[in-house]
Amino acid sequence: MLIVALTGGIGSGKSLAGEYLASLGAIVIDSDQLARDVVERGMPAFDEIVARFGDEILQDGSLNRAKLGEIVFSDSAARIWLEGITHPRIREAFQELVESAPEGSVIVNQIPLLVETNAAKRFDCVIAISAPIDVRRERSLARGMKGYEFEKRLAAQVSDLDRAEIADIVVDNSGDRESLLNAIEEIWESILLPRARAQA
Repeated sequence: MLIVALTGGIGSGKSLAGEYLASLGAIVIDSDQLARDVVERGMPAFDEIVARFGDEILQDGSLNRAKLGEIVFSDSAARIWLEGITHPRIREAFQELVESAPEGSVIVNQIPLLVETNAAKRFDCVIAISAPIDVRRERSLARGMKGYEFEKRLAAQVSDLDRAEIADIVVDNSGDRESLLNAIEEIWESILLPRARAQA
């Protein structure tokens, strides 16, 4: 079994890289999805978050993630508090999925805050997806994100250079989708599969 971290800043294309890896046979676990799961209504973290921020972050009884995002990306203390109650639960949920995976699997954890959470040491291999900030901004705005939202999220993340320093593999995703797919296929065939087989 090979456990891989796939990281990258907002708009870098890490989600698309994750989709490609899944299509090639990897078990891809999205930390953003786990983050949503651990704060669902009925979960302990949900009650803690509502107790901290109040009913204004609720919409139809569930967390309004956009409203919560506005708060925490404007207030670093609030963001640190939120990460403190969610990150341990996300790690626990990830570990449960790893333990249920078949032997010999390539497990890819799509994790945007790898550097920020000092989690690189938990993985056998780290892949960082990078792209120029103007390209990342353009992609994010094309998905419907507001310019100010992009800037706040960008400011809360480390730089591509910081990610490159802890990565085993850096993929330049400044080109088109086909270029990214070709790069991911090459990494899968020449690095990830052989390493997973060697550890089996």
